[in-house]
Amino acid sequence: MRPAKATAAAVTAVTAALGTAAAAIAAGRFASDAALRAPAGRPLPTEPRLTVHATAAGQISLTRALASRRPGTYGLSGNGTHAIVGPVLESAPHEADTVVRRLEAVTRGSLDPGARVWLTPQVHIGDPRSALGIDHTDVDIPGELGALPAWFVPGARDTWVITVHGLGTTREHPMVVMDFLRRLQVPVLDLAYRGDPGAPRSPDGLGHLGESEWRDLDAALRHAVRQGAERVVLHGWSTGAAMCLHAAAHSALRDRISGLVLDSPVLNWETTLRALAGARRTPGPLLPLAVRAAQGRTGLRGDRILAAAGPGVLRVPTLLVHGPDDAVAPWGLSRQLAAQRPDLVTLHPVQDAPHGAMWNADPQGYEEVLRRFLTPLL
Repeated sequence: MRPAKATAAAVTAVTAALGTAAAAIAAGRFASDAALRAPAGRPLPTEPRLTVHATAAGQISLTRALASRRPGTYGLSGNGTHAIVGPVLESAPHEADTVVRRLEAVTRGSLDPGARVWLTPQVHIGDPRSALGIDHTDVDIPGELGALPAWFVPGARDTWVITVHGLGTTREHPMVVMDFLRRLQVPVLDLAYRGDPGAPRSPDGLGHLGESEWRDLDAALRHAVRQGAERVVLHGWSTGAAMCLHAAAHSALRDRISGLVLDSPVLNWETTLRALAGARRTPGPLLPLAVRAAQGRTGLRGDRILAAAGPGVLRVPTLLVHGPDDAVAPWGLSRQLAAQRPDLVTLHPVQDAPHGAMWNADPQGYEEVLRRFLTPLL
């Protein structure tokens, strides 16, 4: 009986161990979804939910929090509602647990007391014509997975700007700079890429944090050159900025790229994945499993984007706009990149701005820095 009892105990132990391992693997996969399945137009895990307390003429009262006290202009989204909110109105009467901001417009739905909302860098919704009154053309760009929808805003110059959004947003996000670029008479191509609404899905249904998506940006670059662009500036946010770096390093048309604008760039996908998974309250011991799960599911490797941004690879003037309050893509890596190539890279820090929201925190300052950077390239 002893051997039988010993064997049964061993089987039980092995089964329990396998069950624990399987649970850990499943937890790692779930945690990795924070970055690999970040749905467009939904809040990142780092973005807190706020409650609408009241609205009045040109004002909205929100839960008092660090997020609701951010300076600048933001979108406000939640449950089919979208609005545009401006700066905090410090002098407006309010309760101790609320913050009053300027309410610029309610662009969809209604803001009822008790509604749960979040601030988003995506200020405008719709298309350039409906949101900004800017004439544009809807174009389909041939990509390796199928047609990629894009908005094209014409301009008089032969240097184009291609804009590429990042995590948690859509091609509506780059509309924050579209009117500014139109005033410079720069043609703008605003791209939707794989996984976006209206665009093809990745074969595995996952986001790759720019490592495969950059090929859609390469398709947009080919389209721009075919349509007469002599030079192209790539302007990307978040993982879109990573896509710009990959394209500048690997595209067959990289010689046509005359400059890069990198807003809140994801320069280390492992750090970003850990940050997003941690914001979803993933226990610390499971974060390495999330990284390994992401590698196994997508083939991501940590050195590819760093190689694309390496001192010997980066060859064009680059504007880095980033801030120390970015909880998704630590700005220390942007500082390192700027220090490696001071001859090419200009770093413009922005205070009190979350990930991807450098324009939102200081629209006038952002556009002035962008104007000074772009003028010699046009």
